[in-house]
Amino acid sequence: MPNWSLISEWDPALQALAALSALVLLACCAGWATQWLLLRILPRMRGMLDRQWALVLLHDSVLRRLARAVPSLAVQSGVQAIPHLQPQWAALVLNLAVACTIYHAARVLSALLNAMNEAHDQQEQRKATQTHSIKSYVQLGKLLVFMVAAVLIAATLANRSPLLLLSGLGAASAVLMLVFKDTIMSFVAGVQLGSNDMLRVGDWIEMPQVGADGFVIDIALHTVKVQNWDKTITTIPTWRLMSDSYKNWRGMFESGGRRIRRSLHIDAHTIRMLTPAQCQQLSSMELLQDFWSSAGAMAQPPSNLAAFKAYAHAYLLQHPQIHKTPSMFLLVRTLEPSPMGVPLELFCYTSTTAWVEYEAIQGAIFDHLIGMMPCFGLSLYQRSSDHGQHLRLAGAGHWS
Repeated sequence: MPNWSLISEWDPALQALAALSALVLLACCAGWATQWLLLRILPRMRGMLDRQWALVLLHDSVLRRLARAVPSLAVQSGVQAIPHLQPQWAALVLNLAVACTIYHAARVLSALLNAMNEAHDQQEQRKATQTHSIKSYVQLGKLLVFMVAAVLIAATLANRSPLLLLSGLGAASAVLMLVFKDTIMSFVAGVQLGSNDMLRVGDWIEMPQVGADGFVIDIALHTVKVQNWDKTITTIPTWRLMSDSYKNWRGMFESGGRRIRRSLHIDAHTIRMLTPAQCQQLSSMELLQDFWSSAGAMAQPPSNLAAFKAYAHAYLLQHPQIHKTPSMFLLVRTLEPSPMGVPLELFCYTSTTAWVEYEAIQGAIFDHLIGMMPCFGLSLYQRSSDHGQHLRLAGAGHWS
């Protein structure tokens, strides 16, 4: 049996040191035991609670940081029972324990905010690929939590009221406003972007002034990350999305149609009025039946450009991958002649918004129309005069 009476014969300072060491050891053991119990028992209750709340309140990081606050709480409770401990030392140990408790409490709140953001992202990903982000609000909340914790820790260690420190900070408000200028501007911009639904994670945006052209992958308090088409990442300050303009392609994806607006530049030398023989030759085309029905009432024969324009319009109307709804315009028109020829513009919407499929549909349409142009005696404009003369002769020979 140990002789405990010998301890009473020690120097009072050694007794206080031994008791304090034992208290710290017991506090650490209590923390380990609490962490083991929390991580072993409470996670099993997640299935019994509402899933959303369970992911937040019983998150592993929250429970782990909550257990780390137990040792400082144990020291706070037992420091007054240490024998022969001088009052000033007892106050110092108590203040240190309280400061550690405040620090761990701030870490618990930070973990709660992170778990809330994670649960929100998981819930939104189950609903849709394009989601709202609360990351900026979470980061602001964490910033405020740690600022309040820093003030309380400083007041505890200095053994002063937190109100005295806050009153002193009031005189330095101008400096604080300067230091946190970007944070304040970014937070205000984030609130406006979120409340007006101007930007979501997953949106495709274009912002040429900062070199951004791609999908938004992260919206934080200070920055918005955009993954460009070349897989590079552009980081944009959040406040610039309110001060500068940018294009958001979300409306195109939500509409279900992607616009085709491209022109065929026709050589003006190949445009001429159709002769009766040429009209007879083109009348066999099924897509031009409506055109010839309306052209029969005309006093003058139509031009080959008018016939080709009608053919292009009819081809788009019967194309299975082109929208025909009233909200999706379908138009074929000639624009003002230019030194590059006479532009024939196609304005329509594909039935898909996927980039690869959209390019395939657009390419197939223009391949077909370019291939049909010689049937109407037309050719594309080419800058080379020799090449253009060759095509004009070939187009004229088609009618011979």
